Amino acid sequence: MTTRPHLLLIAMYFPPSRASGVYRALALANYLATHGWRVTVITVDNAYFDEVTGSADPDLLERIHPEVRIRRVRMPRGHLQSDLRKVGWWRANFPKPAAHIDGLVGKFFPDKYTRWIPGVVADALRLHRRERIDLVLATGNPWSGFEAARLIHRATRVPYVLDYRDSWTLSQFTESDAFPPGHPARAAEATVMASAAAAVFVNEPMRQWHAERYPDKADRMLVLENGYDPDLFDAPPFRRPDPDQPLRFGSVGTITEVWPHTQAWRGWERARTAPELQGAAFDLYGHLGFFPHAVPIIRKLLPSSASGVVWRGAVSKTDLRRVYDEMDVVVIAIPSSRYVTAGKVYEAMATGKPIVAIHTPETAASGPLRGYPLWFPVAELSIEAAAEAYVAAARAARTVTLADHAAALEHAELYRRANLLAPFELELRRLAHG
Repeated sequence: MTTRPHLLLIAMYFPPSRASGVYRALALANYLATHGWRVTVITVDNAYFDEVTGSADPDLLERIHPEVRIRRVRMPRGHLQSDLRKVGWWRANFPKPAAHIDGLVGKFFPDKYTRWIPGVVADALRLHRRERIDLVLATGNPWSGFEAARLIHRATRVPYVLDYRDSWTLSQFTESDAFPPGHPARAAEATVMASAAAAVFVNEPMRQWHAERYPDKADRMLVLENGYDPDLFDAPPFRRPDPDQPLRFGSVGTITEVWPHTQAWRGWERARTAPELQGAAFDLYGHLGFFPHAVPIIRKLLPSSASGVVWRGAVSKTDLRRVYDEMDVVVIAIPSSRYVTAGKVYEAMATGKPIVAIHTPETAASGPLRGYPLWFPVAELSIEAAAEAYVAAARAARTVTLADHAAALEHAELYRRANLLAPFELELRRLAHG
């Protein structure tokens, strides 16, 4: 009988976190647990999300596979606090010495979560002594998880894989280096990359950028796109809009400062003068940013309700079917960059509804949408192009057929999370068995 391989997943953002990257880590853990792996996750203590990020979704805890074991390592967080009541006596009374110590800690590893590394490594080594770990998978950010994986490897020779949900030394939004030559972060990334068994990226442009920076490691670099999770998202059935009612547009997902707000909202206002959008409504579902301080900033970027745009607040995953069922057109508004994808793209395709995509054609999110028969992208990122896309999608919504819907779902099936994870699981198994 073959022993089930044991994978250690280092993921700071894991339920109950509601950060966007949590779904990738959760899907990885659950998929592997159902495909012959013993899975242990090292993440942070639950209180961290209440005390520092101010955001959590306790319902997500129920989505963790029962065989996935969770080990919570406390994140030292005095230096992460902005509330003086929570920073601790030492830091509140001696801010300059505390800042000096922060600088010294930063020299060990250039990440504000560096203090988490010792606890993660110590906990992993205790686990390894009792139950051998066959492979470590660290997902970033934070990049401290990568360094923890490297140190575990150095102590045990257990191979490790780096999962780049985001990019570290590449600024995805500006498409340029995030740090100048000689910055410690560049040396740190080179170090963790040097001994990694593999590095995984969410899209091909990101993989290519890193392959050019680390050409001797290019053959270890893979692409694992994000996808949609049927267990978290129950797609609504086909429904043609009521011809006697105005159309309903909608968007689901965290609303951030880096959305193309100007093009999305001024384009909407212009499109709403067209006959196809008379009286049309636009419902926004999602948190405003990932941290409390972002809320007032983002509120100012949203149009007034007089424009038909209404922020409905966050929506539970259990209520997604109803929310998407009420939409006639799904809108995706994300930052434009060759390196940017978004999890909401895959979920939107799984609805089988017309999709308006407000980002440049070169943006990486265009990749999975190519071939989707109800995709209405902007020809360029402008108010005029956004208005045209809204109108084109509105026309399609009025005439869409069951066959159109079926073709859209057939394309979306390519990005069902399990279909993407199957070949990745085989690669992890190969690495675990050496």
